[in-house]
Amino acid sequence: MTHGAHSHADDPRNRDILIYVNGELHPRERALVSVFDAGFLLGDGVWEGLRVHRGRLAFLEMHLARLYEAAKAIDLDIGMDRAALTAALYRTLSANHMTEGVHVRLMVTRGLKSTPYQDPRACIGPATVVIIPEYKLPRPDTLTHGLRLFTVHVRRGAPDVQDPKLNSHSKLNCITACIQATKAGADEALMLDPQGFVATCNSTHFFIVRRGEVWTSTGKYCIPGITRANVLRVCRENAIPVYEKDFSLTEVYGADEAFVTGTFAGVAPVIEIDGRQISAGRGPLVERLQQLYLELIDRDVARAVP
Repeated sequence: MTHGAHSHADDPRNRDILIYVNGELHPRERALVSVFDAGFLLGDGVWEGLRVHRGRLAFLEMHLARLYEAAKAIDLDIGMDRAALTAALYRTLSANHMTEGVHVRLMVTRGLKSTPYQDPRACIGPATVVIIPEYKLPRPDTLTHGLRLFTVHVRRGAPDVQDPKLNSHSKLNCITACIQATKAGADEALMLDPQGFVATCNSTHFFIVRRGEVWTSTGKYCIPGITRANVLRVCRENAIPVYEKDFSLTEVYGADEAFVTGTFAGVAPVIEIDGRQISAGRGPLVERLQQLYLELIDRDVARAVP
């Protein structure tokens, strides 16, 4: 059992899921990729996490836009256009009879290599495309009682090192941050940018509430989060003051409320940071944003056509 924003209860139905691997659907135990795959050897690939609601993939256009932009940035040919990839996603859901309470992991790697070597020219075939759908919902207490964060020494890097805008398979920076937070007894890591301002968390985006205003980082040192963007949107649509700005840990510790965002859990409250209590549980603005975000999902899937 994992902890933090991605904590969930195991669902026995996941033992029998079919997983998409390069155009074929396989039972979980036979859904395999080669040890020569660039994703396994080097973390050379990009991915998306998607939420299924009422039989539709929420915010699919936004997720595909981010995926294809990242693939272009690393010169990876997915080998499928958006229509074909969308069809593959819905084919996988249909084969599993999935319509609700489902989280999908879509992964694309550079494919097979002739030998274990980093140069992309060593690849000998098309990209590897994998779609893993699972019955998976956030634990209810995550959305009400909240999370505890710990600020780690691991920083979010500048784009000339490894661009944090890439949602890549290479996640060791975030993994080491997660390990440090776990060792400190927290649920997730809060990460700073190279200047020491608050950037993001290891697997979610971070927000604070101060005197009725919602603050989040400039976004320079984190992936372009889909849920982050949608929370900014609902704030603006509902006259909630919201700012993307630099702010320090001092301002975090003095916040009235705090929360994180992500595709899996949506909007989840944060109750403690570095041993400082922020709130006793879910605050009123976080609760309101949770509801506004759910309403936005409803609007999005209502207009979606599989």
